[in-house]
Amino acid sequence: MLEYLDALILAGGLGTKLRKAVPYQPKVIADINGRPFIAFLLDQLSSTGISRVTLCTGYKSEQVEGIVGSRYRTMDVLYSTEKTPLGTGGALRYAAGKLFKEWILVMNGDSFIECNLLKYVDWHLNSNVNASMVVASVSDARRYGSVELGEDQNIIAFREKEEDKQGFGYINAGVYLIRKSVIEELEFGEQYSLEHEVVPRLLASGLYGYLCDGRFIDIGTEESYIYAKSFFGKFEQ
Repeated sequence: MLEYLDALILAGGLGTKLRKAVPYQPKVIADINGRPFIAFLLDQLSSTGISRVTLCTGYKSEQVEGIVGSRYRTMDVLYSTEKTPLGTGGALRYAAGKLFKEWILVMNGDSFIECNLLKYVDWHLNSNVNASMVVASVSDARRYGSVELGEDQNIIAFREKEEDKQGFGYINAGVYLIRKSVIEELEFGEQYSLEHEVVPRLLASGLYGYLCDGRFIDIGTEESYIYAKSFFGKFEQ
């Protein structure tokens, strides 16, 4: 199964909302209980048996490379470093030349979900779809916007953030499986967002959601970054 798979982490974000808490570093290496945030994502990937991961870097990329290095546990670590900001979608397309497998497992570098990735990959490959994402259930979806699922787990629509509507919802957990050929169809060298421009395009050809009931966090704000220290308490090593 994993022989068909390359892994990629989008790690080039500026982290402007975290500047007060993390003023001099990319948010992917923000300190969480003595470890860089990205270590939790790399641990998750390493546990699947994946042998190689590509990090899409940009802002202060040398800091990421200095901390992560070229080897993490059982995985070789490669870098795709954009010269100018390309956004998450542009960074994914820019890295395609370093990816050689049929399927690409993409992870946002600023969020984490407790999910068995091997089960997700198995579900995806047996579902005969071109693209899917992990969908998390949260008690309050106001901050994220929500995902609307159909009866066969196809994603019907995305709803924008609704600050006045507190309550349970399904959200994009920032983990995707996309066929490499689909990525190569995207515009090269252009700046655009994976979440806001690429994912909506995938809806037309079929995009499916894998429901995962594990805990979810992103560290995009000071409040969530502070909470991450207790969220990852049991992961301390």
